[in-house]
Amino acid sequence: MIYIYDGSFNGLLTAVFEAYYRHEEPAEIRTVINHQINILDDTSYIATDTDKASRVYEAIVLKISEYCLQDIYYTYLSNFEDSGTLVYRYLKLGFSVGKKLNMYQAHESVIAVRNIVYKVMGERHRLLGLLRFSKLDCGVYYAPVSPDHNVLELLAPHFAERMGDQDWIIHDTKRKTAAVCKSGTWYMTDFDSNQYDMVKENEADYQAFWSSYYKNINITERSNINLQKRNMPVRYWKYLTEKQVN
Repeated sequence: MIYIYDGSFNGLLTAVFEAYYRHEEPAEIRTVINHQINILDDTSYIATDTDKASRVYEAIVLKISEYCLQDIYYTYLSNFEDSGTLVYRYLKLGFSVGKKLNMYQAHESVIAVRNIVYKVMGERHRLLGLLRFSKLDCGVYYAPVSPDHNVLELLAPHFAERMGDQDWIIHDTKRKTAAVCKSGTWYMTDFDSNQYDMVKENEADYQAFWSSYYKNINITERSNINLQKRNMPVRYWKYLTEKQVN
């Protein structure tokens, strides 16, 4: 049996709820986007139910821990296609051992989830230092990014705390979403190509400034490209203005 859900976190928790109350053992839990239709598969579409999701959410906190909740949420935010299945197996173990889950670090389900959590947390940490904001003519600061994982909402609280007196947009160009901060309050929203073009219109002057700054402080004799690549993986260079220097 393969469970298919809508891709939301509540949808994933609803799938976990249904597995327990139907007394089923789904081989996989996948999103609509990640599932490839196969006529030989036995599939069940799980409609999102916020009440059922809330019951699972509360049960995780009460019976296991808030750390477990954080782990499965970070796993959900990852780009791994089997993240839903891994979350289910992790929670199945968690509900069986309760608050002793942190003692099962060698269990395959724990190892799989923790490896993903480290990747998601690692990308968030790197991007905190790699985001480049440009101030547009309208006064809004804009930063495009294309992360491997869906870490936008993990980045936003950091910048809301440090740039709460500014209006800004962090744009995930891969997922067409954005974290938007207005008057100290941030929220997530869809961000389509038309909005992207509007905010990009006045950015050229600030890109030129960044490029000039980077070029002037760079000491050619001390340049270490291999070190740069270790600290700033090449996949992130697309939106690093200083790396656009010819």
